This record gives sequence, structure tokens and C-alpha cells, in this order.
Amino acid sequence: MPLNKDDPKTLGGYRIVDRLGAGGMGVVYRGRSRSGREVAVKVVHAQYAEDPVFRARFRQEIEAVRKVSGAFTAPVVDADPEAVRPWMATQYVSGPTLAARIRDHGPLRGAELRRLALGLVEALREIHRAGVVHRDLKPGNVLMAHDGPRVIDFGISRAAENQTLTETGKMIGTPPFMSPEQFTDARSVGSASDVFSLGALLVFAATGRGPFDADSPYLTAWRVLQEEPKVEAVAEPLRSVLTRCLAKDAENRPGLEELAEEFARVLPGPSAGDMETVTLRLPPPATADEPGRPAAGPRPGRRSRLRRWPVLAGTAGVLALAVTGYLLLDVDPFGRTEESGSATGSASVSRDPLPNGWKPWRTSVYGAAATGVTKPLGGGAPDGPTLSCEMGDSALYCGGDGTLPIRVDGASGRIAWRAESLPPGLPQTRYNSRVLGTHGGVVLVSAFVMNKAGDDQSATVVALDSTTGKLLWSSPLSRTSAVEAAVVGDLLLTADGQRVTAREPRGGAERWTATVPAGPTYSCKFQNADGDLYADCTDAGTPSRNVFYAVDPADGSTRKVSVPDGDLEYVGVADGDLVFVAQVPRDRRSFDESTYGEVLLIDPDTGAVRKRKLPGSPRGRAALVGGVLCFANSRGQLVAHSPETGVRLWQTETTLQQPGTPVADRRGQTVFAASASGRVAAVDIGTGELLWESAAWAEQVVDSGFAAAARVFFDEGATIVLSPDGTVFTLDPDRPDLEPQSGRSD
Repeated sequence: MPLNKDDPKTLGGYRIVDRLGAGGMGVVYRGRSRSGREVAVKVVHAQYAEDPVFRARFRQEIEAVRKVSGAFTAPVVDADPEAVRPWMATQYVSGPTLAARIRDHGPLRGAELRRLALGLVEALREIHRAGVVHRDLKPGNVLMAHDGPRVIDFGISRAAENQTLTETGKMIGTPPFMSPEQFTDARSVGSASDVFSLGALLVFAATGRGPFDADSPYLTAWRVLQEEPKVEAVAEPLRSVLTRCLAKDAENRPGLEELAEEFARVLPGPSAGDMETVTLRLPPPATADEPGRPAAGPRPGRRSRLRRWPVLAGTAGVLALAVTGYLLLDVDPFGRTEESGSATGSASVSRDPLPNGWKPWRTSVYGAAATGVTKPLGGGAPDGPTLSCEMGDSALYCGGDGTLPIRVDGASGRIAWRAESLPPGLPQTRYNSRVLGTHGGVVLVSAFVMNKAGDDQSATVVALDSTTGKLLWSSPLSRTSAVEAAVVGDLLLTADGQRVTAREPRGGAERWTATVPAGPTYSCKFQNADGDLYADCTDAGTPSRNVFYAVDPADGSTRKVSVPDGDLEYVGVADGDLVFVAQVPRDRRSFDESTYGEVLLIDPDTGAVRKRKLPGSPRGRAALVGGVLCFANSRGQLVAHSPETGVRLWQTETTLQQPGTPVADRRGQTVFAASASGRVAAVDIGTGELLWESAAWAEQVVDSGFAAAARVFFDEGATIVLSPDGTVFTLDPDRPDLEPQSGRSD
């Protein structure tokens, strides 16, 4: 998935080239050494990096994990527990997760199941020999490499042991694959806990369902603690072995040496006449391929039932403490509930009229489409969906990791079409798409296709008819270029190295080619600065080196605009000046959230620079909205500063958790922000008054750190919101309490 603006450019001597995923303890990037070696770099979230006890345990954990060198793990190649943000680099393994493999191709059988089981036993044996307990063995933490499985993500959970359930309300693990002792006493967890998780994982691998699957993590936890596992779909003699792994009492579970012998016995290599391992092929679970991942697109109209499951008093406290930490609920701290469906506040927002035929609707980017690939899709990327959407022609066009391009009509929420992959029929795990933009009835998309071996991918720019989704033309796209493809005005801009080609969107005819004069170490992206075209280029050194080039859209000729070095972020234009915000140096700021110390105004004609301090060093996502600098931080604060003076204008508290980038309406009067739960806040730009907050309309909350931010768009007077889980809905800003209804594909 593409990097975010807040991601580091280098780390520990590794150039960060891609974001692989994010979780509760950290973010994982794909890095590349100077020699070209690729690694997976995991960086700890700031909240843990600031804890000295966590640092000490993480340091000890790295030392232990260095000893793990089995063929079925990803070994540590480098680490720095003393860094401002502790990090660890492991061997990069190319291949889908087990969760994605099951989702796309169904349960494992025969030799493939045998190889998985024996490989995981060997991996756990090496991990336990190093003195480490994995604690979070699940389908999302097993990579299906071409030469066998690889267990990843061991170490961080053990390092977090200092955070007990009673102290934080957070548990360590993922409910459907957690052992009973992980719920009742995390400090007593030993190697037998991983055996329990292995048993649950192999039931999932063999049937497509976990042995304790339920509609909520609360009920799942109850089943783990109180009920027998559902293993009827697994044939004997494998069923008996897995049932022993799932014993409630840790002492009754088999050891890994015994399991290796048992799996070799009950899962022989394939031969003619072999019985099926699975006696009954069940449909995929209705709730999750793995915890937190939908098996199909979210079902609009279904509200969460997390508060409705009865739990016996003796276990209620354990479940409440443990599972509450697993979910990012985005609960309103003032006692208002999402169930009410109402918006807080009563102020209306004056704006453009609503589109003709508009109604309050809600749908999912993974739902059924009217034409093209009509069937619903699974939930996108297995490690947290990364979606890419753009508005145009009264519709929202979306793509993403594991997601085919779609058109969502702005007035009705109808998914008019879903485009076919190129070539057709590719599984989700091999196809990623990014919507570049729209112009003149054409949607431009960059498409990335992974080869069958999973070790290389090709890139193509695709032009689709915005009304029908039909392919108009396509052209190969350089995958290694440091200049990002973009649609700016009536130009499609692509690059090969530093050489840029401008094309006409509808037919693909070449307008001109030109070279961006930045050096080969620079990465560049195009900016539309109030109708003027610029190439924004940065060299990921220390400090970062920056250069802006004004680009003539007629012939591609460039003119250099001097920009100071440092971590600068372009946010827009104010009174003809280019506006940047400067990040506080990395050793003085949170890793997960950018902190800003200055605003810079640069005259693009003379290069004159004016700098202004930003009092209070605002944090979060920055935007120039309605003539003011607005920052939305992870605690839900919206803070506005004057771009001319840097003075703070107002600060407003909302109940949003980790909101996306703030956006102004077309009149520049109101700023909107949305959270991962689908809660929207509207604030008056002039006064900072909180006008209203909506209910939370996302089907589920995707906890993927800064990789997954909600976005707000506008279709005339209507507000359209994209949640990270793929839920898309619309609101009338003058009547935000109207409940969005399920959209239709027909």
C-alpha cells in the first residue's frame, strides 16, 4: 500500500518504499538497504515508545528473537531498541497471508494443509526455544511463501507484557485465536497458549471457520472460556488432534514434539485415493475471515450488536476488561450512543442545494454492482484496506488494495459499475488499484498486478468511461519511477524515471514529454496550486531537501522555485503564496502524529520566504481550508491558525477519534472531519463553533493506524463520507440526524 505523508522516508539506514500494514503495537514498512536487500521494518507506536518499561522489555525481546532462525519464521536482520521509536527489521517475505489465501481460494486440503501444520509446528518450536511466546498466532500473522509458511509478528506482544489487563483494559491477542488463559490471567501465559492458537488456526485453515466464531468478540471470548470448540467439519483423525490442542486446561494440550509426530501421521502426503481432510465444506463465516476482517462487504443497515449479548456475572468482568481493549469503539464520552442514530447539536449549515433525487444512503465499496463485476467482493487488503477515491461527474470513484475500481452515484448510493481487472479474472490478492482522478467523462486508474509467484508486479494506467466503466485504453506504467502518476486539470501525467509524459485523458494521445530536473534520489508528486501545476520533489536525506518546479501545462517546461530544506508539507495557496507547514524535528515529536512548529509562505515568482511560528505546536493532519490552517489531531481536536501570522484562531473539541484530514465545504464556511467509525463533525470556520456531530455510520472500525483515515467529499450540497472499512454514506449537512439507508445496485 502507498506511503502516507506522515511516514518516515528512511529508518536505520533503510529507505522506506512501501507500507505493509499496521496494528495495535506498531506499523510495518517495506524497506530497502543500499545494496538492494528488502526487509520488513516494524516500528513501535509512540504511546509504547515513551514507556521505559516497554522499552526494556522490547530490548530483551529483540535479543531473544535474534535467536530464532527456523526455516518457517522471518529472521531479524537489524534492530534498534534505543531509537526514539524502537524498530526491528526482519527478512521480507513475499506472499499472501493465510487469511487472504483462505478468503480467495477456500480451505486448505491434503499436502497443502500438511505443509502448513508441520511448518507452523517447526516455527513455534524455534520461537519457544528462544524463550518467546508468540501470543498472537492467527491467519493474518502467517505468510504463505512459495516454499512454506512464515510466522511473523512475534516479539512485540511479549514486549507489551508490562501492560496488564487490570491496568489498561487491553488484552494481548485476537479473540478467536486466543487461549483461555489469555483472557483470565495474561501473566500466566506460556508456550501451551500458542498450541491452543495453533489448533484454532488449523481448524480455520481446514474449514474456513474458526472453532469459536461468533458475531462479536465478547461472545467469542465467552465461547473460548466456556464452550467446546466447533470442530465437526474436520475429519478424523485430524479432528482428535486439534481437539486436544483446544483443551481449556493448558496442561492437557500436547507439546510441539508430539504434535509434529501426530500431524505427520494424520496428514500424509497426497496419493491416489486419499480421503478428504474436510468432511463438509462450509461457506465462509458471515462475520470474519479472521478477527476484524469482513468475509464480504459490510451489510448496510445492520447495527453493531456488541452491547446486546448477555454474559454470566462470573465472567462478565473478565470479558469487559479484555475485549474492550481489542475494539476501537469510538464511543462518545458524554454518554450519547451510536444506537440513537441522532446527531448532536442543532445548528444548520447553509450551503448549495442537494443533488436532484438525493436521499440519505449508505453502501459499501465491496457491495454488489449493477454492471461489470457485479458480485460483492471481500474486504480488500487482508492487513487492513487502503482505499483510494475521487469525486467527479456527481459520483465517487474508488479503488484500493485488493479492490476493483467502482462508481458510486452521489445521489442514490447505487454502485453503477465495477470494472474488470486487467487481465480479467484476477484474485483480489493479486490486484491493487488507485484512482488518479477524472476528467471529461474519463476515470484514470493506476493498476498493479502481482505475478503468480508473488515476487514481482506490473503496473498499468487504465482509462475507463465514467458512465459505463468500460475500458477506453491502457498503457504500461513504470513501477520504479520516483515521480507519482497524477491527473491535473486536463492532463494525465505519468513518468519513467524522471521523464514525464503528459497525455490526453480520453484517447491517451501524447501531448508532450519533459524531464523533471530533480536528481535521481528525489521523489516527486504533482500539485494543483489553484490551477497552476507544480512538481513537488523531496530527497529523503537528513534533513530532507526540497525543491518545487513550476510546470507549464502547455509544453512541460519547468521553472525552479526555491524551497527551504527540512520536513515541509505543502498545504495550498493563500493570496498567491505557496503555503507549507514545517514539522518539528523527529527527535522532538510523536512518531505516529506529525507536530508542526512553523508556517512558511513562499512567493512563487521571487522565491521570497516568510516564516511564522505556530504557537502550541499543533499536531495531526494539516489542511488549508477556507483561508485558515486547520489541524485535526488524534484526540479529536480541531485547531485553526492564521497562515499569515501563525496566531491560533480557535480550538474545538470533538468526540472523533483519529479523524482524517479536515475539508472545507465549497463556500469555505464550514470545516468537516470524520473518524474511522463514520462519525462526522461540522465546525464553523470563522468562529470554531461545533455545529453538530453525527452518529457513527461505519459498519465496523478498522484499526490500521494512519493507514486508514476517513475522508470527506462533497456532491453539490451533500456531504459524502468514506470510512476505512469501505462504508460510504451521505449526509444532508442541514439535517445530519437523518439515518442513511442502504444503497442499491439495481
